[in-house]
Amino acid sequence: MIAMQYSFPLPADYDMDIVDARIRDKGPLLDDFPGLVFKAYLTARKGDPVTGSRDNLYAPFYVWQDGGGLNDFLCGPGFAGVSAAFGRPQVKTWISWQTAIAKDIREARFATRDVTDIGPGADLGAARAQNSAAALADTETGGALASVSACDPTGWKRLRFRLWKDLPQQALNAGTLAYRLGHLSLPEHG
Repeated sequence: MIAMQYSFPLPADYDMDIVDARIRDKGPLLDDFPGLVFKAYLTARKGDPVTGSRDNLYAPFYVWQDGGGLNDFLCGPGFAGVSAAFGRPQVKTWISWQTAIAKDIREARFATRDVTDIGPGADLGAARAQNSAAALADTETGGALASVSACDPTGWKRLRFRLWKDLPQQALNAGTLAYRLGHLSLPEHG
């Protein structure tokens, strides 16, 4: 699986209701998109007391089964539309080490994302095993409705992305980005 995210930083006085309306109108268009495991339509608002965001952001997050669906999306009308509206973003990708999804994922309302360095001397096998186990534990006992542990080998970064019904304060560490979830696109059986 492949995790993917792009982000649009928006001005402090930007009317985020415009983004909310876009999510409401366009979000369902990716429900059942071939190859998509899920897409989380994420926003952050400057000064939001729940997420603690310092900026206004529109930052969709995707998990793809493989590169086929990802390519179909990036080369198709959906990505062309978002690029026309906001400019073509830099798209970050990570190779999934573990993607764990709880049965009640549709109850998600928040997300957190942490990206950390993988040191040059790190044992990659051990890092993969540890982070994969953490992703499973997130959904089995940690309260997360989805958890993605992944690696970017071009910059040696580790990703930990989680969806939540309620945003737990213990999930907010220094450097953690927190978002509100506007829509979740899933396969019909998801």
